Amino acid sequence: MIRLFVPHDLKAGAVLGLDEGQSRYLAAVMRLTPGDGLAVFNGRDGEWKAEVATVAKRGVTVALTERLRPQAVGPDLDLAVALVKRARLETIIEKAAELGARRVRLVVTERTQADHTNVVRLQAIATEAAEQTGRLDVPEVVAPVKLERLIADWDGRRLLFCDEAGDARPALQVLDQQGPWAILIGPEGGFSPPERERLRGLAFAVPASLGPRILRADTAAISALTLWQAALGDWRAD
Repeated sequence: MIRLFVPHDLKAGAVLGLDEGQSRYLAAVMRLTPGDGLAVFNGRDGEWKAEVATVAKRGVTVALTERLRPQAVGPDLDLAVALVKRARLETIIEKAAELGARRVRLVVTERTQADHTNVVRLQAIATEAAEQTGRLDVPEVVAPVKLERLIADWDGRRLLFCDEAGDARPALQVLDQQGPWAILIGPEGGFSPPERERLRGLAFAVPASLGPRILRADTAAISALTLWQAALGDWRAD
């Protein structure tokens, strides 16, 4: 079933006007007509069954019929990732949404080759991934900040610092405490020695190894998110 993220409040009998992109997708790409079904969610009111009400030049409207699922809260997990090349960063955003991250924080480090990116496009990628994977919320993509600012404004959650130096304990051995977490992935070329020393000195940071091989940023992000979900997240059997 087609799923769309919408900003509207959702309740039985509501009729929603979709934005231009969603209207074009339903009418021109999927060729839906009045009476065809889909599902909508907004991150607050659960998932709702809807039917196309009207298809017109000014846009598509849908009518809500019943709630399919109540709102659920996923793991309290952030991904903090240094800016990398566009294609790899877009992959990271997509996979972070698929793997359940609640928020993606973009970071500028000493070895980062760019200090800006198209956050609007990245948020759209996160939204599309959430629609396709069945989750009931969309991860927030936060505009880039320097690593020093990220640390200064830290909210107290534990930080899995993926240390490519190779002398940290394996990630599965340090993921031993429930609660809010974040995962930090460095840039192409890794963290600088001063950054690594600073991170290792933080009380809330937990250095961890992702194995004996040096991983690209996108592979490291996917691997760390997978390990966290298996150890502490919603992949656990209990």
